[in-house]
Amino acid sequence: MHGAEIVLNVVGSVALLLWGVRMVRTGLTRAFGATLRRAIAACSRNRFTAFAGGLAITGLLQSSTATALLLSSFAGRGLIPLSIAFAVMLGADVGTTLAAQVLSLDLGWVSPLMVAAGVIAFLSSEADRTRHVARVAIGLGLMLLSLKLLTLAAAPLRAAPAFVAVLEGLQNEYILAVIVATAATWFVHSSLSVVLLIMSFAASGIVGPQLALALVIGANIGGALAPYMAQSGADAAARRVPLANLLTRTIVGVALLPLLTPVVQGLAAIDPTPGRLPINFHTAFNIAAAIIFLPLTDVVAWLCRRILPDRPVADDPGKPRHLDPNVLDTPAEALGCAARETLNLGDRVADMLRQTMEVFEKDDSRLVKVVENADDAVDRLHEAIKLYLIQASRAELSEEEGRRYVEILSFTMNLEHVGDIVDKNLMELAAKKIKNRYAFSPEGLAELKAFHSLVVENLRLALNVFTTRDIVLARRLIAEKTAMREAETKAAESHFARLREGRPESIETSSIHMDVIRDLKRINGHLTSVAYPILEAAGELADTRLKTAQPLMRAPAGS
Repeated sequence: MHGAEIVLNVVGSVALLLWGVRMVRTGLTRAFGATLRRAIAACSRNRFTAFAGGLAITGLLQSSTATALLLSSFAGRGLIPLSIAFAVMLGADVGTTLAAQVLSLDLGWVSPLMVAAGVIAFLSSEADRTRHVARVAIGLGLMLLSLKLLTLAAAPLRAAPAFVAVLEGLQNEYILAVIVATAATWFVHSSLSVVLLIMSFAASGIVGPQLALALVIGANIGGALAPYMAQSGADAAARRVPLANLLTRTIVGVALLPLLTPVVQGLAAIDPTPGRLPINFHTAFNIAAAIIFLPLTDVVAWLCRRILPDRPVADDPGKPRHLDPNVLDTPAEALGCAARETLNLGDRVADMLRQTMEVFEKDDSRLVKVVENADDAVDRLHEAIKLYLIQASRAELSEEEGRRYVEILSFTMNLEHVGDIVDKNLMELAAKKIKNRYAFSPEGLAELKAFHSLVVENLRLALNVFTTRDIVLARRLIAEKTAMREAETKAAESHFARLREGRPESIETSSIHMDVIRDLKRINGHLTSVAYPILEAAGELADTRLKTAQPLMRAPAGS
């Protein structure tokens, strides 16, 4: 077998292993994501129940990285104490070794059975949960198949001069081996995959026992480094959980590095099989970390707070508050987060709209700048929600989730357009009025305030329609368009009447007055659009608003 073909087979087998791990994790989170989160919250009474909960949940998820990111989200929002989250993490580290123990067994015959059962279940059912569980079965089958392929693909590497030379360079350089394995695990974001890869190399005789154990230490450190780096932009409270895990794994790894030879001898007394040594060491490594640090969770939590103290941060109105990246694999929860953030966006737009009339009434140029800055925050929030929705849509959406996705995306776009109209149009009109020292007539100002109040009320109604998806409220919102047209007509007639009377204030502010009404009506049009998808899905919309055309009367022949 040529060198390029060997490398291709190994890379393909590793890629299949990573894909299998991902299918299991995403299938479980989509099928039981909310249940798993409630389970974590329920087992947080004390450190021992937290440890047991982390062990059980990660034994199912097969990813301590996923559990770490989930716990970071909880800790960052103050939903779980740091010491308890760390105890869950210690259990999660042990839980992922259970998956490695099971997958290291000779279960090649199970692989085709799992894949076949999973595919049949996936294709024969339309139920979301059944399809997600089928995805888990397929993922497990692919993982077992990839390990078999990896063993076959790695066997020729023992005779490959370049690969042998690389390993000989690492043979007595265990610190370098730890660094290489740490970097590899951080890159693939799966310590389980890397440990299984090391097992395959050890079983094939490609790496010696001591080197295999050093690589496993690196895999454990890299498995803790990945979630810490993933949270690098998060708040300090969210970063402390992966930091605690990284510190403990590094401390245990450094302590064990000089003891590799006696550790190999001790593990060989239990099971001398070369392929079993790295798997058993992986389990012993994490059990040792749990035994040492479970009684010290409060101490580790204190240390992490000293390393990553809370920093006073100015409130950024454009920073999203509810877009949790850790639920993107569960579309229903991700859409819920996006909906909550859209309501936050709506509140920002509502503040801008309320301040608009205050600007016109008080000629407050300072407030003009405040509204313009608020629109910058609205733009950033809109962009964050849009990107979050795009990420969530990469998961498989059900028909109902697809409709909700479109509703949220459309409403956020319309809210952003409302912000632009306030900023780019209404504030320019206000600036023009302030610059030229114009003043509305008392009657004209009262009309504008009444028209503005209707739009503000419709914004509140639109947010309620978006939240509840209530058909009665949606019909009411659409009906308000008729009231707006009548109010516009009445305001225009009153304004033209004042122009005919020759009122100086009305003549000066005529274009501004009419433009304000026009822009407020445009805003109302963007707001009422939230009702159309809801009414369309309920079959409440007519095909056309045109009256049925009457046939033309034909003249009698010969007339």
